[in-house]
Amino acid sequence: MNIAASPQRATEIQNMTRSDTPLVRFQGVRKSFGELEVLKGIDLEVKSGEVVALIGRSGSGKSTALRCVNGLERINAGELTVCGRTLHDGKVDLRDLRQDVGIVFQSYNLFPHLTVEQNVTLAPRKVHRIGAKEARELSDQVLAQVGLSDKAKNYPEQLSGGQQQRVAIARSLAMRPKLILFDEVTSALDPELTGEVLRVIAKLAAEGMTMMLVTHEMAFARSVADQIVFMHQGRIWESGKGDMLEDPQTPELRQFVGNGL
Repeated sequence: MNIAASPQRATEIQNMTRSDTPLVRFQGVRKSFGELEVLKGIDLEVKSGEVVALIGRSGSGKSTALRCVNGLERINAGELTVCGRTLHDGKVDLRDLRQDVGIVFQSYNLFPHLTVEQNVTLAPRKVHRIGAKEARELSDQVLAQVGLSDKAKNYPEQLSGGQQQRVAIARSLAMRPKLILFDEVTSALDPELTGEVLRVIAKLAAEGMTMMLVTHEMAFARSVADQIVFMHQGRIWESGKGDMLEDPQTPELRQFVGNGL
């Protein structure tokens, strides 16, 4: 049974989509590393069922913003609310937060000594204490979602880079998160492998998964994202629907798009 397509999951998505309360809310968020201020007062909302693409040059703050959502970085000022939890007061239970917020990185971070099935089910077995039978069923479900049903018994070294990245996505799905973050997950892949990973993300978007993604794939962002956020020098410079890339309102976005980045 496909998790995202199941009646229970569909109802959850519909209920989340009906809510007026954003799943993620940045309000005047600032983040510094020493004397370097990377985020300079970010205001951004992500609603349930929405796909938000963060674009911009390296160093613009987009990956830092993403990492703040998962608690990997703690903000210095402002307010950040994620899945009903306040992250700005420093009291959030990060383990609890990360049950609702998954993240997939550029590097796959798979355990080489574990099979695909074991990689996918390790966290659910430890966190949710599920048994072996339920773990196998869960693995079957999420691997089917990413098109790797036949790779459960393989080891990471037996997979292509694109397949390993899809396993990393399946691993995140196995925790049944409310939100998944993607941090430049295709930047280390060649065009063919990039395409197979992007198709999986597009499928998740069609199924109603809430996602924030940092990407340099402009055509993909235009076609999949409900909201595109262009970051520049630690600020949100422009935001809007996909067509904003066809009619930039600032010289900075015009140059960024024109460079084909």
